[in-house]
Amino acid sequence: MNPPCGRCKKPVYPTEKINCLDKYWHKGCFSCEVCKMALSMTNYKGFEKKPYCSMHYPKTSFTIVTDTPENLRLKQQSMLNSQALYKEDFEKNKGKGFSVVVDTPEMQRVKKTQDQISNIKYHEEFEKSKIRSDAPPPENRQDYEEQPSNPDRFRQPAGQMHPAAVAPPCGVKRYQALYSYTAAEADEVSLLEGDLILDVEPIDEGWVFGYNQRTGQRGMLPANYVRPV
Repeated sequence: MNPPCGRCKKPVYPTEKINCLDKYWHKGCFSCEVCKMALSMTNYKGFEKKPYCSMHYPKTSFTIVTDTPENLRLKQQSMLNSQALYKEDFEKNKGKGFSVVVDTPEMQRVKKTQDQISNIKYHEEFEKSKIRSDAPPPENRQDYEEQPSNPDRFRQPAGQMHPAAVAPPCGVKRYQALYSYTAAEADEVSLLEGDLILDVEPIDEGWVFGYNQRTGQRGMLPANYVRPV
């Protein structure tokens, strides 16, 4: 039995049959729904199982929704729900993806030492960038390096009271602090810029032993933090 035509509903014979848009058409009936222009399998456009030409092909239009009080309320509720979900997800994932390092006394000491090393390097680079001819080399270093270095002999017992600051005797070599320095160990001496340091002796590469006249403390301090006066 021959199927009916999609337009005229008459039987479509095999010799004139066009199978398109899930229907069978006569060649003369396969035309645009609007202008009735004859179409072929290469130039038609289908919409809702009906053939159209390019000129009259229906264009999709969007529906504009009015911002009624109810729509505004739903919009605000949706935003609040989104914020609540974001906050809940943030709380669940907080602390994941990274490790928390406990701030132990040892970690604080290491961090403080690293900061001081960085500060020393910064001052060294700053001094190198300046053209200075008034900084004499440290004296008596060669004589001292011939003796074995033993920093432990300069360490003071814990809890020992520091001697009171006294005026330096005549002829004692005096040094002055160029920068402030905070002691990181018990055997080190803290400095403030301008402090007078007496009895300075080199004990190791980059370190000297001296007596801070302001605080009365004896101990090690960075060699590039002081200069002779």
